[in-house]
Amino acid sequence: MSHSASLIDPLALSGNGDANKSIPIAAMFEQIMQAVQHSHVQINDLKQECSELRLANASLERQVREGLQWNLHTSRNGTPGFMTPAPSSPKLHPKLSPFLTHAVPSVTLTSPDAPTFRPSPLGDHALTSFPFGNRDIPGFYVVIPAGGAGTRLWPLSRENHPKFLLDLTLKGRSLIQATWDRLLPLTSAARTTIVAGPSHVRSIMDQLPDLLPDNLFCEPGPKDSMAAIGLAAAIIAKRDPDAVIGSFAADHMISGDDAFLSAVAEAVEVAKSDYLVTIGIAPSHPSTGFGYVRLGEKLGLKEAPNSRLVSSFKEKPDARTAASYIATGNYRWNAGMFVTKATFLLKLLEEYKPEIHEGLTRIADVWDDEVARQTVINEVWPTLEKIPIDNAVAEPAASDRRVAVVPATFGWDDVGDFSSLADLLPAEANQPRILGDSNLVVTEQVAGGIVVPGSGRLITCLGVDDLVIVDMPDTLLVTTRARSQEVKRLVKKCRDQGHKNLL
Repeated sequence: MSHSASLIDPLALSGNGDANKSIPIAAMFEQIMQAVQHSHVQINDLKQECSELRLANASLERQVREGLQWNLHTSRNGTPGFMTPAPSSPKLHPKLSPFLTHAVPSVTLTSPDAPTFRPSPLGDHALTSFPFGNRDIPGFYVVIPAGGAGTRLWPLSRENHPKFLLDLTLKGRSLIQATWDRLLPLTSAARTTIVAGPSHVRSIMDQLPDLLPDNLFCEPGPKDSMAAIGLAAAIIAKRDPDAVIGSFAADHMISGDDAFLSAVAEAVEVAKSDYLVTIGIAPSHPSTGFGYVRLGEKLGLKEAPNSRLVSSFKEKPDARTAASYIATGNYRWNAGMFVTKATFLLKLLEEYKPEIHEGLTRIADVWDDEVARQTVINEVWPTLEKIPIDNAVAEPAASDRRVAVVPATFGWDDVGDFSSLADLLPAEANQPRILGDSNLVVTEQVAGGIVVPGSGRLITCLGVDDLVIVDMPDTLLVTTRARSQEVKRLVKKCRDQGHKNLL
């Protein structure tokens, strides 16, 4: 058979097709080649777009880094980025992380004659600050839920030493110590409470020597935020029926203390009018890792000019939905901060989750009797529903127009993975962030990423970008920033393979 015979239409030879309607193989081949060439053009276009995006991202990262470094040295309140106010008690010394090497900065105590309030921009009223002369708020109680399994920043954090016990800013204060310091101007040690599991009680008492033992509420096991905050509310309501409580996670980072304190003070005023109040963080980017709060109408309270009703709560969105939220200007990040009367929270709980309300009330009734407390808590706690406060009361109460929000402008991050931690650490241009002794990290042609030299060994990197390297004495983790949110999958796999002692 000649070569030209191969170009004959097989349908024509079969007699079952119409030769005039069939496509010769040569024409088909030509169409395929044209499609391939078109694909090459599209691929080249995509490569060009990716190159432009890389340049744009590098420029954006440089701007963010320069902005962060500016914040670290010239923030509004005159303190370095995440540095918290000087502790009021000379007994409150830093408890350093056993994993890291620290240089503890000297602390200068604020003069008693120094001004106690400086205006901060809030929400829609850029020039309106909360008019609060003396920052201590009578009747305001702080609740700090201190939970966590230590999975998201493993192996730096562990089950018995979660991230709130770590110094992640190398300022000589752990996250829970920074939370304590930050809130103390609004309350006192006698009105600051912590809810934690039994394995963390001793470490918390070591790090917070001013914490009163009676104000550390030990929950037998993790039941999520509703049970933890509800337990504190029930106990505090027994002690002070007029108490206004504010719940703030132990492991979040905040910058801009003036704006934070002003927002909390304003939220307290709103809470006095029988609202469950959350603080909405102005989003800096369309994050898919946070929930959102949709702003409703203004409340029109003279004492709280920025306050609004919450129209609805939104779960963590996909990227496109998050971008659409940002574009409207009507959404804020849900940071999980809630301020309300203790009795009003219990009222909402009784209405929406009566079983949890009944159980927590039983526990609170006998809390001051240690023997009875242990008996009741062992009986009741395992039966409580494991549910976040958002799902239990905030979302249904928002539908009934009983949830308010104070939009705020301070910097906030829940440090949910190593990628977000890297964004909070300073670094030289095109260099990885280093959490620990920088003399133990040597790099060449390495951009981005984060390195934790926790074992004391020298870590060297050549030509690898955006890596996460966490080198501990007993465990080494290597991943990418893009996959850092999946670290807890490794934790589960280690548990399944019998490495529980390393978790």
